[in-house]
Amino acid sequence: MKNFRYTALTACLSGIAVFSCAEKETEKNPNILLILVDDMGYSDLSSFGGEIPTPNIDMLSEQGVNFTQFYNTARSSPSRASLLTGLYPHEAGVGHLAHQYDGPGYLGFLNDSCVTIAEVLNERGYLTAMTGKWHLGTVRHSWPSERGFQEVWGIHNWVDSYFKVLENCDVFKNGELIIPATETPQRGAREGEEWYTTDVFTTKALKQIDKALDEDRPFFSYLAHNVPHWPLEAHDDVIEKYLDKYSDGYEVLRVERFERMKDLGIIPEAWKLPEQITPEWDMLCDSVKEDTQFRRAIYAAQIDILDQNIGRMIRHLKERDAFDNTIIFFMSDNGCSAEPEEDWGNKDWGHFGYQWGVNTRWNYEEWRTNSGRSSSVGKVWAITSNSPLRFYKKYAHEGGIATPLIVHWPDGIKNPGSIDRRPGHLIDVMATVLDLTESEYPDEVNGVPIIPLRGISFYENLRGREGKEHDFIFWEHEGQGALRMGKWKVVTENIDDLNSWELYNMEKDGTETNDIADQHPEKVEKMLAKWTTMAYETKALPKPDGSLSRPNPIDY
Repeated sequence: MKNFRYTALTACLSGIAVFSCAEKETEKNPNILLILVDDMGYSDLSSFGGEIPTPNIDMLSEQGVNFTQFYNTARSSPSRASLLTGLYPHEAGVGHLAHQYDGPGYLGFLNDSCVTIAEVLNERGYLTAMTGKWHLGTVRHSWPSERGFQEVWGIHNWVDSYFKVLENCDVFKNGELIIPATETPQRGAREGEEWYTTDVFTTKALKQIDKALDEDRPFFSYLAHNVPHWPLEAHDDVIEKYLDKYSDGYEVLRVERFERMKDLGIIPEAWKLPEQITPEWDMLCDSVKEDTQFRRAIYAAQIDILDQNIGRMIRHLKERDAFDNTIIFFMSDNGCSAEPEEDWGNKDWGHFGYQWGVNTRWNYEEWRTNSGRSSSVGKVWAITSNSPLRFYKKYAHEGGIATPLIVHWPDGIKNPGSIDRRPGHLIDVMATVLDLTESEYPDEVNGVPIIPLRGISFYENLRGREGKEHDFIFWEHEGQGALRMGKWKVVTENIDDLNSWELYNMEKDGTETNDIADQHPEKVEKMLAKWTTMAYETKALPKPDGSLSRPNPIDY
């Protein structure tokens, strides 16, 4: 764990407001529960238009603030890097996945030029805890226990199983291996119940919270679930609830969600639903329909189990008289996944998911706990989960980068149940936590300069006041790019092709159905110049292998 030597940044330099003791609006520092889920679609929650009952998360929504234009980075590791550091992912060293080491913007682990929320809050006396999926590097100095978290129970790598611990996905507690790869993990499971990550991670997070409360310390709990990431695995009794729910098919559900979201005020009435790009449901044979429904039933069960565990946390915090002074952030790391996108040797996998035609409804007992790439929802249901937005995980279009952000805090929120349409990004969470806890962001650590904070606090929004807005928000991932500047957004699937950039007015067309780049060439040119400058500034470009080269900013 790092020993800090802080030199405080001014509010002007850091982009945050530091309150004096006289201005502090609660008697003691709030507890912070940061819940990140994995590959959940924009409209999967019922409070955001979904058909899956999520009553516990809905309660947080009804009593909290709902941010409807909040963004992630389109992929797991980069989103986690931005969330925990307040920087764009390449600046923190994680421009792509954590296991890929390739140049300063693509180290595959957190660098020394960033700090985590946990490292900052250690200086404020918080008990800092992390549970679940880390995915920010397996090198020792990038483990959560080395990046400020005092209590850790989780997996340093990815998590591709709910029922067992896979090879290279060993479970660690405070830097020590406690569950090596095994088909039948027991430690952490509740007595008499099957080991299931969503349940286990919740149990461990609650124990960490209890430790803080028993010591009369405020806590920062980072609970990083792997749900609802593939593989499709859930408790049998919960799957049973959804077996007959999806007989109308994915396109009907996509339209129903679209209409519900307008009724809820999540999206404006004027937005349009993008055209259908999946096979016509009525053209599928009955066996394909049944098998496709079955996969969706398992996915719905995963969301259901997640909500049940959120309910466990809510009840426990209330029992410990800590609920009102705990600020809960709930969000997803990217849009729902369409993996594998195309064929992988089988053209149907791209539409219907991994091992389509191999692992089916009728031999489910044989592959129920195969894990890994045993199953996924495919493109057909990913598009539905992200309805009405375009595309899915990995893309810089809205379906890849939009997350429903719900913030709940009884002691602090002045406008419960409200919708906030302020464009924001995961980088804003660090800045908001600094405001909430009156903490200072360092300009150096152990003699190493720290990159200035990118995020903007939305504390004022929570207090019912008008907060500051971003001048722009930047994205690059796998050669795709985007820039949001006020109501305007440019986006492309290929940053090398200068003619491929699309332009959208996000107030009128948040579903990106009407590309108006040809109508505003001067706007596109200005925004691409800013994007290119940011790409080099954040070390997204140039890439080490020389690919995806772009002109230098001064030449653009």
